[in-house]
Amino acid sequence: MEKVSFTQMKDGTREEYEFLTAHEIDYTKGTADRLLTALVDLDKGLSGYQITRLGHSVQSATRAWRDGADIDWIVAALLHDIGDIYAPYNHDEYAATILKPFVREQCTWCVQTHGDFQMLYYGHHLQGFDQHKRERHRGTPYFDDCAEFCERWDQASFDPDYDTLPIDFFAPMVREVFARKPYHPAVIRPGEREPLTDATVAATR
Repeated sequence: MEKVSFTQMKDGTREEYEFLTAHEIDYTKGTADRLLTALVDLDKGLSGYQITRLGHSVQSATRAWRDGADIDWIVAALLHDIGDIYAPYNHDEYAATILKPFVREQCTWCVQTHGDFQMLYYGHHLQGFDQHKRERHRGTPYFDDCAEFCERWDQASFDPDYDTLPIDFFAPMVREVFARKPYHPAVIRPGEREPLTDATVAATR
């Protein structure tokens, strides 16, 4: 079978839906590489900073790696702004939705809310923006994690002179994360927290 015969979903047969399911599962195996391509496309997006959006993303991931962060944090840092082109008004939610089946809940939450937390650094300069928007999340389990995520990796990663690692360095990590079984409890680990830094590991990088 190359294509199903139905034109309305209600007319599909078991055989056709089994075929489609297998076809779709096979297609998901290319998700990591499609995301890496999308990251490169960030260079076509927002300009005006001293580095490109791809440069910012890779620099954020480099800082996470050098801090001894685990793979979930590193991939989250790499992909946190991937929605900038396609979802400029909710890029954080867009990125979190992509990550949600494959990384720890802690990381997904921080990516989803980092836009609110970043306001601390520039909201007071713009009319109608709330510099302290992050305060609406105060008391949630991952508040401090997101604050540290933004301080260490996001707001700090616009430096053209920083020794940023190339995207190819992170490609195997992206492929490893997106090869996981989606939504598996051992992946999502609701309520569990891992530190953003590991001084022992960082000392070797």
